[in-house]
Amino acid sequence: MAEASSRRSLRAVLAHLRWIHLAPLLALLALSAWAFASPIGAGPDDDYHLISTWCASGGSDHCEPGLDDNTRIVPTAFPQVACYAQHDDRSAECQESVWGTWDHATVEITRGNFVGEYPPVYYATMRAFAGSDVQASALVMRIVNAVLFVGLATALAALLPAARRTTLLWGWLVTLVPLGMFIIPSNNPSGWAVMGVGTAFLALLGWFETTGRRRWALAALYLIGVIMAGGARGDAAVYVAGATVSAALIALPATRAWWRFLWLPLLGLVLAVGLFSLAGQTGVVGSGFGADQGFSTLPGPDGQPLGGIALAAYNLLMLPFLWTGVWGTWALGWFDTQLPAIVPWAAVSAFVVVAFAGLGRMNWRKAVTATCILIVLIVLPVYVLTTGGDTVGENLQPRYLLPVIVLFAFVLLTDTTTTGLRFTRLQTFAIVGALVVANLVALQINIRRYVTGVDRQGIDLDTGAEWWWTGFPVGPTAVWVIGMLAYAGLIAVLWPSLRRPTDLVTG
Repeated sequence: MAEASSRRSLRAVLAHLRWIHLAPLLALLALSAWAFASPIGAGPDDDYHLISTWCASGGSDHCEPGLDDNTRIVPTAFPQVACYAQHDDRSAECQESVWGTWDHATVEITRGNFVGEYPPVYYATMRAFAGSDVQASALVMRIVNAVLFVGLATALAALLPAARRTTLLWGWLVTLVPLGMFIIPSNNPSGWAVMGVGTAFLALLGWFETTGRRRWALAALYLIGVIMAGGARGDAAVYVAGATVSAALIALPATRAWWRFLWLPLLGLVLAVGLFSLAGQTGVVGSGFGADQGFSTLPGPDGQPLGGIALAAYNLLMLPFLWTGVWGTWALGWFDTQLPAIVPWAAVSAFVVVAFAGLGRMNWRKAVTATCILIVLIVLPVYVLTTGGDTVGENLQPRYLLPVIVLFAFVLLTDTTTTGLRFTRLQTFAIVGALVVANLVALQINIRRYVTGVDRQGIDLDTGAEWWWTGFPVGPTAVWVIGMLAYAGLIAVLWPSLRRPTDLVTG
């Protein structure tokens, strides 16, 4: 009898399963492929972030106090972890000698979050996964971040009203390829900034538009988003405050009920201000970057160095190059993984088509909010670059603006009706097809750069491989295929929901 009852229960569960329920698993596989697509230290400034993680919360066996308050004694492997950086013909094979010094060679270093340049929350959280094996620990952190993103997105999909689920799906799809796919499952706190800002905006919007347990669950997600964003980067604390104001304004109805729920965004603003006060990097807004941080992705203007109004005008005219860096016009990693033109063309096209569709559904609150965010996207980078004497292509990176671009997309795609944003079957196929192509090309190029360096080409990533994860049973070509198919499969199971948003309710 017990066995028969178990079988009936299993059949009942299976009867309620839909293809859409595979979405979280496929999304996690797609992000995990990106987590394995680059070696430890491949993200921009990852040596800094890895050191800061191991030295967080009082330090560890691999981080001891230095002679000064702003120094620490760490293994030499940390500052040497990106031995391949900015040499695109050099594979990550050089790390083998770096790991050999892990347990016996140390150096005193100032490069780390020792004086509160970044908020402490991200590093303290990741510190829980920092062990004696730096490769395994950093990989676990990457997977944890991927799980966090998928978990937050899945929770929002389950809790938000149907029309807002359209915003969730399209907003993430058209803003994450390729930079977001690279940065979210990474060891860089910018991934939390992106996740936190997007989650906070959608959850707070749902807070105003739902009732009962859903409302309180969304309130918890909103606070998690605020803490993640503000606890990762000082600028993200400002961005999440902007997301809070944006959601509250868009949700503003013609009744007094709105005021009764205003305490939550006020609490979020207090949290954002508190986290902002813990970050020292925010001084960049007032003074620019100052010194050159060692990279330039675009040739500067010919002739004499620009300054004043001329520099501001040049930066304004070149600003789209900075924006489109999130879709692949800038190289990935340490700006040494150049992507072919098909990636930014496909990804930008998908964003533009979906964003213009969002412009077709506008009210005054949405118009004011989108305009304010666009002004931030224009004024903030031009001001910071010009103040520091920099031009577009120097110092200020697209990942710093990605949370704002995500917020901009979500605002544009926030529907003012109850039907949700819709495209024809052909339009939907063209948009998601472009994203699939951009993702598969970017993922293959990214793996190739570290497995052999770009001086060797070809579809087969296993042939001539000079670097890969020690003991990992899946090879680079298989990781690429799994990531490519997982992303395409995710698009396939989301197809009905992208075409008819209410399917998420019944699915």
